[in-house]
Amino acid sequence: MMKKIMIPMMLVAFLIAFYEQQKANSNVYITVGAIAVFMYGMMRLSAKTPSKNQDKNEDDVQ
Repeated sequence: MMKKIMIPMMLVAFLIAFYEQQKANSNVYITVGAIAVFMYGMMRLSAKTPSKNQDKNEDDVQ
């Protein structure tokens, strides 16, 4: 469920950030906000990805 919301939200934020950069008088606050939303989405999506060292840590404990 979360993935279905985060990916489109990140895509919209990405497009807004690039659209603002193309304008002659781009608003810095909109660009920063869009980048912040994109980075937040990336953080939330990557939090569910297991670490590549996770298997090594589990083997060391046993």
